[in-house]
Amino acid sequence: MLLEIDDLASHYGRIQALDGISLNVQEGELVALVGANGAGKTTLLRALSGVQPVSGGRIRFEGVDITRLSPERRVALGIAQVPEGRQVFAPLSVEDNLRLGAYRRQGADVAADMDRMYQLFPVLFKKRELPAGTLSGGQQQMLAIARALMSAPRLLLLDEPSMGLAPLLVEEIFRVVAGLRDQGVTIFLVEQNAHAALALADRAYVMETGQVVMEGAGVELQADERVKAAYLGL
Repeated sequence: MLLEIDDLASHYGRIQALDGISLNVQEGELVALVGANGAGKTTLLRALSGVQPVSGGRIRFEGVDITRLSPERRVALGIAQVPEGRQVFAPLSVEDNLRLGAYRRQGADVAADMDRMYQLFPVLFKKRELPAGTLSGGQQQMLAIARALMSAPRLLLLDEPSMGLAPLLVEEIFRVVAGLRDQGVTIFLVEQNAHAALALADRAYVMETGQVVMEGAGVELQADERVKAAYLGL
């Protein structure tokens, strides 16, 4: 088991955002977390990456308790997050954004990974010298994913990668995510587009008001009548 979350709680002041969350991610899996706005999905990812304080429960990564570790220690262990809204470094070039993703790494393999990112996202190679802020929303999302991959993560946290993108770009982003899954990258995907997320996921969890209310194989949840009614518009 790569990631284990046990009875996790987190608060914003007096408001409880996470209420006893328990879930796990095995190495090589793509696990999706779906739910409505305000369910606590992004808060959970922020807690996993160490930027959101937790008030109870435990997070274990490869069997090691990381609940109180700093964000930089978690990155060093192999956890990388692609944040909601992309958050690229707009004034810096595309290439410099990628180099920042590998800031903890040294050696020739960084250059090799840079080439791999350009093969994965050819448009980034074409625009590698341009400021990241000049890219389209879809291109910035590709850059944010590539920047996270440059840290050579054991676990990739994806927060709403399709948010704000046109339908054709959403399809492209999910093709990329599927390709990463097929290459063996372990992915924990938070996504409001439940249909696309469940279609990709090996397993999935459904979250409501800070709690996990359903779990199962992605295809099983996609066919569940409750999930259809609540999240798939069917």
